[in-house]
Amino acid sequence: MASQKRFIFEVEAAKEATDGKPSVGPVYRSTFAKDGFPNPIDGIDSCWDIFRTAVEKYPNNRMLGNREIVNGKAGKYVWKTYKEVYDIVIKLGNSLRSCGIEEGAKCGIYGANSSEWIISMEACNAHGLYCVPLYDTLGAGAVEFIISHSEVSIAFVEEKKIPELFKTCPNSTKYMKTVVSFGGVKPEQKEEAEKLGLVIHSWDEFLKLGEGKQYDLPTKKKSDICTIMYTSGTTGDPKGVLISNENIVTITTGVMHFLQSVNETLSEKDVYISYLPLAHVFDRAIEECIIQVGGSIGFWRGDVKLLIEDLGELKPSIFCAVPRVLDRVYTGLQQKLSVGGFFKKKVFNVAFNYKFGNMKKGQSHVAAASFCDKLVFNKVKQGLGGNVRIILSGAAPLASHIESFLRVVACCHVLQGYGLTESCAGNFVTFPDELDMLGTVGPPVPNVDIRLESVPDMEYDALGSTPRGEICIRGKTLFSGYYKREDLTKELLIDGWFHTGDVGEWQPDGSMKIIDRKKNIFKLAQGEYVAVESLENVYGQVEAIDSIWVYGNSFESFLIAVANPTQQTLERWAVENGVSGDFNSISQNEKAKAFILGELVKAGKERKLKGFEIIKAVHLEPVAFDIERDLLTPTYKKKRPQLLKYYQNVIDEMYKTVKDGQASGQ
Repeated sequence: MASQKRFIFEVEAAKEATDGKPSVGPVYRSTFAKDGFPNPIDGIDSCWDIFRTAVEKYPNNRMLGNREIVNGKAGKYVWKTYKEVYDIVIKLGNSLRSCGIEEGAKCGIYGANSSEWIISMEACNAHGLYCVPLYDTLGAGAVEFIISHSEVSIAFVEEKKIPELFKTCPNSTKYMKTVVSFGGVKPEQKEEAEKLGLVIHSWDEFLKLGEGKQYDLPTKKKSDICTIMYTSGTTGDPKGVLISNENIVTITTGVMHFLQSVNETLSEKDVYISYLPLAHVFDRAIEECIIQVGGSIGFWRGDVKLLIEDLGELKPSIFCAVPRVLDRVYTGLQQKLSVGGFFKKKVFNVAFNYKFGNMKKGQSHVAAASFCDKLVFNKVKQGLGGNVRIILSGAAPLASHIESFLRVVACCHVLQGYGLTESCAGNFVTFPDELDMLGTVGPPVPNVDIRLESVPDMEYDALGSTPRGEICIRGKTLFSGYYKREDLTKELLIDGWFHTGDVGEWQPDGSMKIIDRKKNIFKLAQGEYVAVESLENVYGQVEAIDSIWVYGNSFESFLIAVANPTQQTLERWAVENGVSGDFNSISQNEKAKAFILGELVKAGKERKLKGFEIIKAVHLEPVAFDIERDLLTPTYKKKRPQLLKYYQNVIDEMYKTVKDGQASGQ
């Protein structure tokens, strides 16, 4: 029977609570690591080794590709081979050294994913420099903060980001002396740089600086830091996560071992679409895996609306995504279905239910309904280029209905992973063809140990019959600490265990389900604790909304919310209920608010929420919460302090209206 499968085994026993320390559950590890964790390939001790050995093995393989723009139109992908990239990396390294940049220096990289981004990163790897990605989804203030905090002395920058980089001056020029454009430099930018005390070079000009010079590459150790990745954090300044060579080498070994164990081995034939920011560890780790096997990386054009077109041209085999992107794919497919007419929709539903039924019985997605794949689902597959064999979702939870839908219609494996910058990306990942894992992040990857630690305040018990608690991770993928923040490091890294702040629940098969966040808990005026993320998960299931932010504080006795309504659902409701106007005006309509509030309350009661957990009022915001207004982090987590600031007047008004209503006995 399927339910008896178990994908983890115990390596250390549980411990009862002692001396004010909470109890901890047993330590578990992936059954793929029964004989110990997989060892990295001999001779691969650093990120540089990953690239260097790939160049030796696969010199003529296509490595980095960009779409050629002809007369303003995007054409085919044009490729550089591993050897061609290597030659540029060596030149770039010589240029860096000829400017006096020595081992251990900090080198900033600022811009969208591109060949130059990877080439700059590999030059850092070659010469033992710390690669420091700068990214502006944290705002211009953050770029300035990162440059100054990490003491970046040279920065590589995408041509169109040069003005943004200049905005960080004069504060950043205490350390930053040289700027290199990924493309050209305008004469007026040269002048401006001079006034700011900077030297700026175009890409080609900088490559010439090292001509005729040859520098020895320093010896690299596993423990050397290769990159400082700044994570947004939902509060306070960005934190600089120190990632070592060993972290990256361990994660690539683990990912490759996992894929091999589930018969999906990575190979030089694999093609990857690079569009998720290289400034984040998720994309960086996967690209390192692709490089290690001599695969090809094609870059998108930087516009989410053109991503599907880029996929069609590149035809990737591996597609990494965040839920936001997969939501778009799902919504697009749903819209196509709804305009396709009754017959098409009926055929689709019959095919879907037949295939999904067979997959639930344990059949692989390939065998479940091959004729449905050919007749019905092939169009979806072609929409992603036709060659995708793995879609990997990470960075935030993927809704179960979207995951199951894509598992059926995309004709490929859809895997969901979980990890943090501090643990170098993937720590858990779901398995191909294991439908019981829907709604979870799967079992641990075969290079970490995992245990749960009880959270007594929130009544989560790691020793309970259903073990729940804060997820703690141990292993060689863990960061070396937060740069210049020893205090924070000591708080979260205790006796080799990293405390993630996420609350998980072990499933019988050894998968992990993320159920809550440790910090987002507050008291209402009557002293009741509210764990707000788990409530948002419940309310988030309501079809009529895309996203919801639940708010309360210890001065008020009830909860209220701001929600992004689903445009299609709300407009359909408006037609049925005689409410006229566009999406914006419908969102302000009192009847519409009452309708959405009714749906939310119904969902809350169905899920048996306590009385104080039921929302008493809702404001409808037609514009989705976004990074531009600083309401979300770059990984789409809600920034609660910023949301409060932004919606303060709305919040005050909602509390006043509800109280006035209560006072007048409504």
